Amino acid sequence: MSNEPAIRGLYVIVDPQQTRGRDPIEVSRLALRGGARIIQWRDKTRDKGEQLADAAAIRDLCREFDALFFVNDHVDLALACAADGVHLGQKDLPPARVRPWTPPDFLIGVSTNNVDEARQAERDGASYIAVGAIFPTGSKAVTRPASPARLREVRQVVTLPIVAIGGIDEGNIRGVLAAGADAVAVISAVCGAEDVEGAARRLAAAFE
Repeated sequence: MSNEPAIRGLYVIVDPQQTRGRDPIEVSRLALRGGARIIQWRDKTRDKGEQLADAAAIRDLCREFDALFFVNDHVDLALACAADGVHLGQKDLPPARVRPWTPPDFLIGVSTNNVDEARQAERDGASYIAVGAIFPTGSKAVTRPASPARLREVRQVVTLPIVAIGGIDEGNIRGVLAAGADAVAVISAVCGAEDVEGAARRLAAAFE
């Protein structure tokens, strides 16, 4: 993995609570076959030791497909399963405190909602930022609204790659890319789809 792998394309967040009862490893495989370039593992219910086997299996799939693999929130779990990086929320440890623990090429993503948070994440050494929720979403209980206009504002003040997140689907993805996103993160649009691979393929086509 190079020091600056591309944060671009379809970014699928795989949450075992959002896969309609299907095996999250198989859902990840189908998403990757459909063109996902990044997978993030997010499990808010199980202890980290119980998540390790699933996370490591998905990491192996990402290697096979030459995709990036991130773990949500937990730096220790990300390091334990040799993930490419971790994704941190505003209430998680700040990137500047995480960076000294991690390998030089370890990637750190940070959730942001506005220009101030985006600038702070860049100052703190984030590898990329996520901006959202661009549209209303049912995949997360607590979200702060953003918009394509907010995404444009952030795009003007940071040089980091931007991942747009929140309620993005086939109907609005091209508008989000036009507003300045480098990647688009989805949960339900792929993990909740009847045809996971087909849904991923249609979303990934927006980047072509």
